[in-house]
Parts: sequence; structure tokens; C-alpha cells
Amino acid sequence: MGLLGFEHQSVSHLSGTATLLGIELPSLQFQKIFHILGILLSFLSGACVAGFLLHGSTLKLGKHYDTALLIESIVLCASSWLLVSGSFYGHFLASAACGLQNALATTYSGAIIRTTHVTGIFTDLGIMLGSIFRGQVLDRRKAKLFLFIIFGFILGGMSGALLYAEFLFIALLIPAIVCLIMAVTYRVYSHGHS
Repeated sequence: MGLLGFEHQSVSHLSGTATLLGIELPSLQFQKIFHILGILLSFLSGACVAGFLLHGSTLKLGKHYDTALLIESIVLCASSWLLVSGSFYGHFLASAACGLQNALATTYSGAIIRTTHVTGIFTDLGIMLGSIFRGQVLDRRKAKLFLFIIFGFILGGMSGALLYAEFLFIALLIPAIVCLIMAVTYRVYSHGHS
């Protein structure tokens, strides 16, 4: 949705966004520079929220995953409202939600799973496949996980494009609802097993 609706500006792929900032700095177009910098800092802020709420690198009941998901849901709803209203500040909230989500996945996966980019996944999969030529055995479980993540990322991109084509920025309410459902499910499950 970000690539389709934010002047083709990603709110989650920070390598490209940081490069774009570097390209724009010499132009001294302060409005564009502010916007790009805002996206970078918003992503960082979202990750900071997750860093405050969650610690450790293993999934463990009792952690504040539900709180993080609830905050992400609220931030996505606010982002949708701002973007539908024509405010570019919605881009910042969408980026913060991505940072929160990415950090949330990192804290329970030990940095194996990233949700906002797949560069590292393709790199790790390539290394694994290349090592086969050196005679190493393929870690099938890990390869399946990587392929599942790549497929899910592509499927998510397709779903986002279709939803955006139909609903524009209101489509952000769908991941907001998913986050809310996951937060409630986690809360109920963790209280039932504590």
C-alpha cells in the first residue's frame, strides 16, 4: 500500500529510504527531506516501542505482545484516518507501525524473521543453497521457513495492492483488525495458560 499510495515511497524498506534521503539532501528541498527523515525516524520510534515493551529473544507467554499488537492496531487506524483525510503525517504512523511490527517479530524470533523486508531472507537462502555445492547438507526446515516467508511477503504485497485498488487507505484497517484480533487472542490464551 505504501508503494502504491505514498508517491511510491516505501514506509518500511529503510535501505531505499535512507538512500533516497542521501539523494535528496543536496537538493535542499526541505519538505521532501523532512518527509523522508520523518519516515526513517518513525520506523525507529515504532521499533523503540517494541524494545521498551518486549525483551529477550524467545517467545514466552506473559510478555507484552498483546500490548504491542494493540498499539500497532491503533497506530494503523490513525494512519488510515490521516491518509484518508489527506495528511502526509499518516505516512509517519504507517512507518511507525512497520517498525513496531518488525521489532516485535525480531524479539520473538531472535532476528531470524523480518516482516518488512526479505533481503536478508534471500541472502540467507542463497548462502544455504550455495553451500550445497561445497557438500553441506541443506537445512530443509530452515529452507522451508525462508520460502514460506518469501511466499508470504509476496502474497502480502499482492493482497495489499488489491485492497488498495479497492479501498485506498481505508485498506489499512484490515491489518489493524488482524493485529487487534491477534492481541485479544494472545491475551486470552496467555491468561488461560498462566
